[in-house]
Amino acid sequence: MATGTVHRTREREAADIADLDLYVQLSLDEPVAQAALSALYRRYSQRIYTYCRKIIGDNQIAEDLLQETFIKLYDSGKQSRQIENFPAYLMTIARNLCLSYRARNRKAYVPVEDFHLTARDVPYEHKELLQLIQTSLELLPEDYREAFVLREYNGLTYNEISEVIGESLDVVKVRIFRAKKKLRDILAPYLSDLNDNA
Repeated sequence: MATGTVHRTREREAADIADLDLYVQLSLDEPVAQAALSALYRRYSQRIYTYCRKIIGDNQIAEDLLQETFIKLYDSGKQSRQIENFPAYLMTIARNLCLSYRARNRKAYVPVEDFHLTARDVPYEHKELLQLIQTSLELLPEDYREAFVLREYNGLTYNEISEVIGESLDVVKVRIFRAKKKLRDILAPYLSDLNDNA
């Protein structure tokens, strides 16, 4: 069997394996480890990229941090580190890289883009609302924004967010509640204008 065929077969087999089992496979021989890493990358790369993009605000830097996240994951797997919650562990790696990047560069926060909503082929009012939502996210305190992004854009549970940011479950719930309230307060006048003009 050709090398490419063997690699594709391993990737197909890896697609049906649980995250933690794939993580364990990172410590095995190179072809198995590469197939496991590829499967994990396919499952989580968009989620990690979106998180990095929303926290850092730059496409290219988010792409670099995404790659660094998976390099660190691979290195961690080679060391056979024990983990219990794979999505939270991977998000923690990405978060730490984002925090390190910001600490090294100490520059102003750059506006974010919304990857769940596209501004193409939508009415002007919706484009304007999308821009307002993006701007509103920038106005949130950093800890609120991070908790909100992890919940609403990355789909993490409150427990997973607690594990990622190292805060209690109650703190996570309060931050997300306050982030939503603050967003509603920021958007209320605009939404009122939209309803009045409808």
